[in-house]
Amino acid sequence: MARKFPRHKPIRVGVIGVGRGQSFAAGAGEVVGMKLVALCDTWEDRLTQVGKQFKVATYTDYDKFLEHDLDAVILANYFHQHAPFAIKALKAGKHVMSETAANATIAEGVELCRTVEKTGMTYMFAENYPFTAANQELRRLYRTGEIGTALYGEGVYNHPSTADDLLAMSPGLKHWRNWIPSTYYCSHALAPLMYITDLMPVKVNGFSMVDPNVKTPTNVRNGDAGSVIMCHMDNGAVFRVLGLGIGSEHRVKYEVHGTGGLIETVAPGVRVFHEHWLTPRGQVQERRYRPSWPEHGDLAAKAGHGGGDFWTNFNFSNAIRSGQPPYLDCYRGVAMCSAGILAWRSALAHGAPQDMPDFKKESDRKKHENDRWSPWPDGTGDGKAPPSIHGIKKPSTHALQHARRVWKRIGYKGKDQ
Repeated sequence: MARKFPRHKPIRVGVIGVGRGQSFAAGAGEVVGMKLVALCDTWEDRLTQVGKQFKVATYTDYDKFLEHDLDAVILANYFHQHAPFAIKALKAGKHVMSETAANATIAEGVELCRTVEKTGMTYMFAENYPFTAANQELRRLYRTGEIGTALYGEGVYNHPSTADDLLAMSPGLKHWRNWIPSTYYCSHALAPLMYITDLMPVKVNGFSMVDPNVKTPTNVRNGDAGSVIMCHMDNGAVFRVLGLGIGSEHRVKYEVHGTGGLIETVAPGVRVFHEHWLTPRGQVQERRYRPSWPEHGDLAAKAGHGGGDFWTNFNFSNAIRSGQPPYLDCYRGVAMCSAGILAWRSALAHGAPQDMPDFKKESDRKKHENDRWSPWPDGTGDGKAPPSIHGIKKPSTHALQHARRVWKRIGYKGKDQ
């Protein structure tokens, strides 16, 4: 348990990343008891512009940034670089909230959990989809016991994009989006199921799907189109997780099948269903409704990701002030990110099951403390994971020329080799 933070003092926050990080910067205000004081990024032109907008100090050097008078750091930098930044901030006495990937390797997950325990600082994984109004309502419903015990769940987060949109989001051949395996970004699909049921994955199987158009003339990415992960949970349930960029339909959906009924997200919000012989006395067999926010609905409705961008800052602030770990603590954050890593090992082995370490147990952590297996070009592991089940694809000259035109148009000036 971390030390409680004084109620009367604002939590001085610094944000890493001035792209996606602007949402966290804007939300770090008086309503959640925070005060934005600094920004950090290596993109100097954008950093200067955003720094002026928020009227705060700016840094291109992370070590100098950590010397600023900060209480907490919010990480919105590249997907695979969060753990080293988080660990350094924790050791510097800063509370940390980290987006997208708590850890890019199993070894990073081990080190992160050890560091949180050693420093006693608050750590929160900033996964936002559990906190939509619908998912908060599904959590409340599940905890009433209305559908019994979870046996099966499905989480879908599919976000197809045009080829040029993908290029604009992935400037440079070594950008993380051009190397991410299809299973790695699984938290948007898995986290809500874990949040609703309070279950943890103990074993995973992974399967990757290759888009037959992967060799289109303008493609420079190496990853596959999407994946399915089967997560075996600690109560015996199985959760199926689908994503990430299959060109069928943009879809975000969650459902939990229990021993006594079904709860799921649907338009206009949630659906609850029981077979007639399992319908609780006094209730209808099926009901659909739009749930209200438990509190602060006016603020959440204005935030991105279905309100989740408000709730991440809100819950991070409350955890710092109370000294109590947030629901999305280091153990849950590392487990859901490690599910993607282990699922990729499984996919490369034709779906062979992979055991999830218990990141609370030092005996398990000891076994995995040197596991730096990684697909990233700048990874430090002994073994390299291919980003596709078909290995690495060298982009054509035409694809490179097209990509460079797109990158120039968005103002990217970095190297693309």
